[in-house]
Amino acid sequence: MSINLTSSNSLSRLENVLIIGSGGRENSLAWAIQKNELVKKVYIIPGNAGSERINKCERLKIDINNFDYLVERIDSLKIDLIVIGPEIPLANGLADFLRKKHFKVFGPGKDGAKLEYSKSWAKEFMQDANIPTANFWKVNSADEAKKIINSSSIPLVVKADGLASGKGVFIPDSKDECVRAAESIFHGKFGDSGNVVVLEEKIEGPEVSVFALCDGERYILLPTAQDHKRLNEKDKGPNTGGMGAYSPAPLLTKDYLETIVQEIIEPTIDELNKKNIDYKGVIYFGLMITKSGPKVIEYNCRFGDPECQTIMSLMDQNFVFLLEKCAMGNLIGDEKIAASENVSGCVIATSKGYPHEYKTGFPIDLGKFDTNNCQIFDSGTSFNKNGELITNGGRVLSIVCQDKNFDLAFEKIYKNLKEINFEGIYFRNDIGHQVRKNFCKEN
Repeated sequence: MSINLTSSNSLSRLENVLIIGSGGRENSLAWAIQKNELVKKVYIIPGNAGSERINKCERLKIDINNFDYLVERIDSLKIDLIVIGPEIPLANGLADFLRKKHFKVFGPGKDGAKLEYSKSWAKEFMQDANIPTANFWKVNSADEAKKIINSSSIPLVVKADGLASGKGVFIPDSKDECVRAAESIFHGKFGDSGNVVVLEEKIEGPEVSVFALCDGERYILLPTAQDHKRLNEKDKGPNTGGMGAYSPAPLLTKDYLETIVQEIIEPTIDELNKKNIDYKGVIYFGLMITKSGPKVIEYNCRFGDPECQTIMSLMDQNFVFLLEKCAMGNLIGDEKIAASENVSGCVIATSKGYPHEYKTGFPIDLGKFDTNNCQIFDSGTSFNKNGELITNGGRVLSIVCQDKNFDLAFEKIYKNLKEINFEGIYFRNDIGHQVRKNFCKEN
């Protein structure tokens, strides 16, 4: 994949890059960034065991909530660009603080992060901007939720207003289930994130992910992707943080993308500007393609996981320049990300019991992993006292492969997964079923 930067502003040095985060998303960002020959070092706070397998990478043990010490260390390391991966530090205003200290930061301020950390605010934002989305009700008590649910003639989706690690959305099959979901949120299932609940009209259609890199005024689109949120095959079971993905998403034709740009992406950026929000980072658009056209399900203020792992494998060495240009407000508008001939797939290997209760600390055997156009991005791993790689999270490993078509890419992924072993390993065998021709024939 090539990025055309020939007519862009000259860029400053990019020797030392800092990434904040601990998951597969941050490891894939580090892997894409280290490709650039100008980059000498990629630091990750805190990273995970897999970060140490990435070229030029070094993990740092720093409490990112100790802002003053963090700045002191960043100064001493001569960091040229900071990329903030997860939503929580963005919601806590870390990007704002670092910008005030004159660092170049890719990641929105607290005001922009509200697109993700308050679903009710985001829905009102869409309403103000006339952006197509499902009808909704913002409720402040279980009794209020129960009244709306019981009086509704249409199925409703139940969402915790605040951050819930991708697990705060419930898609019930009955009104009783709706009520129980709302009650569980109000009774503290997600702590303060459940002080407000959003009830939404249930809409139907395939889901897709679109990512826009923004510099405050201009934007550039990354390759599209399709995520698989449900735990089990055939898209059944509870919502998770993501069980796999693929990119690009053939469902998003040129016509669909043009509609999405005109009706969703540009109005979103215009509305941010109207609200005096200087958004420098990535906006994730979680969309549903309904019979009446694309609608926004949710915004995220960061790269999706596992979509990020899937897309980063398609980036060339110039990707880091785009992040810097966004951080500096320097997109010209002529930057291009040319379509790659390869496609990319990702499957997540999880701990038994995820997304509910699960045990960690099990040794991981990576076997004879084929690295030809394939990557392992650790999502939840660490080392035990003997230096062995062990599980340390619900989503443990992201297995990513590229090839000229999706059948070949996923064939490599599942071949590699046969090599990997840890107690309780679980993964879906049908990731990418929408685009795997051989899978469709066999099933």
